Amino acid sequence: MSDAFITPDLFSELDRLQRQMSSLFGGFPTSLRSTRAGTFPQINVGSTEESVEIVAFAPGLDVSKLDVSVDKGLLTIAGERATGYQNPPDGVRQYAQERFNGSFRRVIELPQQADPDKVQAKYIDGCLLISVGKRETSKPRSITVQ
Repeated sequence: MSDAFITPDLFSELDRLQRQMSSLFGGFPTSLRSTRAGTFPQINVGSTEESVEIVAFAPGLDVSKLDVSVDKGLLTIAGERATGYQNPPDGVRQYAQERFNGSFRRVIELPQQADPDKVQAKYIDGCLLISVGKRETSKPRSITVQ
């Protein structure tokens, strides 16, 4: 018989150790679609019967520096965001900077029913709204039984 005895405290200690390791290494993605914290722009992706709807939260962008493209089932959002000033004013020691500036690129895999010929994009109130229509063959339809 083994002298090893597993107490509930052992499992809580393992859980605590796992949380510490995750915070130390920034966490590991739980799936291929996971992204690291702080990715810019943050996005929401949803679907209706007619389209795939994507909202990219991207305040402070110059619309002329935005590029939205679709190629081989991948939607790419690229651009650049600049701050009002690149260096802190004289005498200011910067301790933290949370606002992202610089070039960015996000790639979103579209579902098979998305039609790359039916893409519309609008930039309103700091949000990039992208609507990708679905193929007619993928839309629900009623079939008459004879």
